[in-house]
Amino acid sequence: MAKYRLVLLRHGEGAWNKENRFCSWVDQKLSSDGIKEAQNCGKHLKALGFEFDLVFTSVLSRSIQTAWLILEEMGQEWVPIQSSWRLNERHYGALIGLNRAEMALNHGEEQVKIWRRSYDVTPPPITESHPYYDEIYNDRRYKCSDVSQDNLPKAESLKDVLDRLLPYWNEKIVPELKSGKMILISAHGNSSRALLKHVEGISDEDIINVTLPTGVPILLELDENLHPLGPHQFLGDQEAIQAAIKKVEDQGKVKSSEK
Repeated sequence: MAKYRLVLLRHGEGAWNKENRFCSWVDQKLSSDGIKEAQNCGKHLKALGFEFDLVFTSVLSRSIQTAWLILEEMGQEWVPIQSSWRLNERHYGALIGLNRAEMALNHGEEQVKIWRRSYDVTPPPITESHPYYDEIYNDRRYKCSDVSQDNLPKAESLKDVLDRLLPYWNEKIVPELKSGKMILISAHGNSSRALLKHVEGISDEDIINVTLPTGVPILLELDENLHPLGPHQFLGDQEAIQAAIKKVEDQGKVKSSEK
């Protein structure tokens, strides 16, 4: 019997997900398909009887919008939401805005997979000449963060994501879990992967094979020491979920017409 239960998910499809671009810290709204994914996620969680007490999101719109739509579908709009940059997507540095398939064509699929999925490889850092530098670092949301703007990352490995996420997990989320609250975390592909790595003890080598589709809730059942009672569970139609996982994995491959 689980002592604690937690639902984690990657936000619904964003506009740049649809365009197969590295979105990272550039703020994007959900695509029309992403809105449907979030709504369907809410319908499914409601059908399963979930009742949330608190929601955590990043400070990026696609994460917050997903949480709003889920709660609306569940009739739980009143549930409090707390947002932090520490749940943001991984900072992809100089890769932000680039097309993954074009990168695979130019640099090879294996290099793109390492940039996207490895644990401790950091992409080239963003510089002030980058077309999205000012949009990110002049954004008012980061003036409200718990670190100075000078100390915000310019590029991150998955290890870096975990390092900046863990204090928030330990100091903010864990106490709420241990108080008996049912928690929903609406985050991103890499912040969710980092958290799964920590909670489930996934090795540095194996995390490269963990892929999360958009808009699919993940159930974690934990014991009194916050150790998992089993592997995480994707909630929903398993065949459709596997197809969605393959779609995400294929984003980093050269299109067949270009081979």
